Amino acid sequence: MKHIYHLSTCNTCKKIIDSFGPLADVTFQDLKATHISESDLEELAQLSGSYESLFNRRSRLYTSQGLAQKTLSEPDYKSLILSHYTFLKRPVIKVDNTLFVGYKKDAIAAAFKALKS
Repeated sequence: MKHIYHLSTCNTCKKIIDSFGPLADVTFQDLKATHISESDLEELAQLSGSYESLFNRRSRLYTSQGLAQKTLSEPDYKSLILSHYTFLKRPVIKVDNTLFVGYKKDAIAAAFKALKS
């Protein structure tokens, strides 16, 4: 199964998805329109190793809520991601049981290769 969690309003997500070209058998989920479910998030955390690895520290809410000054636990990360879509790092690309998180060049290159195979 190939699934991409993204924001349709995010220019970085748009550029990445456009750079992949036509994709067959890929499900797209705009996180703003359809929030991530708890079961989907749990699966992603299992694949990535933690909720923290999925957490977006660049979110405006992260700074406005003073979260940088707090020590967050795994349940905190999970709760925050479920509370608002901006706390999930984007894009999250799932290809079978492999996960690619974020917009770093190496992650995107590996995701491209996995999506095209």
